[in-house]
Amino acid sequence: MLERRLVTIESPDDPRIAEFRDIRERDLTGRQGRFIAEGTVVLRVLARAHSAGSGVRAEKLLLLRSRVGGLGDLIAAFPEDIPVYVAEADVLDAIAGFHLHRGVLALGSRETAPSVTEFVASLPSASLIVAACGISNHDNIGAMFRNAAAFGAEGVLLDETCCDPLYRKALRVSVGSVLSVPYCRGGTAEATLDALADGGFDIWALSPSGQVEIRQIERSQRIALVLGTEGEGLPERILSRFRTARISQSPSLDSLNVGTSSGIALYTIAAKLGRI
Repeated sequence: MLERRLVTIESPDDPRIAEFRDIRERDLTGRQGRFIAEGTVVLRVLARAHSAGSGVRAEKLLLLRSRVGGLGDLIAAFPEDIPVYVAEADVLDAIAGFHLHRGVLALGSRETAPSVTEFVASLPSASLIVAACGISNHDNIGAMFRNAAAFGAEGVLLDETCCDPLYRKALRVSVGSVLSVPYCRGGTAEATLDALADGGFDIWALSPSGQVEIRQIERSQRIALVLGTEGEGLPERILSRFRTARISQSPSLDSLNVGTSSGIALYTIAAKLGRI
């Protein structure tokens, strides 16, 4: 039954797998809502998201022939109308444009996201949100989504200067959480925070010089934690407008990695809210 689903690709120029060609270059130019998922963990999340009707869909799989034998359950997790292409290592590497040692890829797509106002309006009355401003590092974006999933955040809001979380590396670092945690990306940081304020959120901007230690933030039905880019942090126009919080640390270091900071902050607030 498994063999019946497999379609062999013998040439990297086969038009049926055109979307997988030169993955790294296409990562830079973008795919307009489509994305490449890599590795078994991310593909399992993609299969669940597809089945759940969450607005994320799988379109096709591309697998290394020698790995197929151990992936029967993963392949079966996708509907039978999803094509499953297989190729030998030399063909797969020629398609991707580099050595693809994992040998497990999928093409997926995401429906157009709602506006930030619509997104905030759709959130439940009790919500914990991460808002990110100017984060251009894909590892940090992936880590933020993984932390949001781990500590039960209802969503992630990214301003227009943040990188695309559907980038292959961000997806991989997030272990697929980009496909399971609701998010919205676009608009200015100010517009994002205005929408959260209008939605009744208590907004806390994180900074090493924050006035309140993170553990002193009071419980609230709706809390938004705002994180800025590595190095520069949040701009003064945001820090001066909203309440600020800091994560206590040794004075020998000026700041924490933003991915790490998001994990500590989310853990602290989720524990305070009795979520974990």
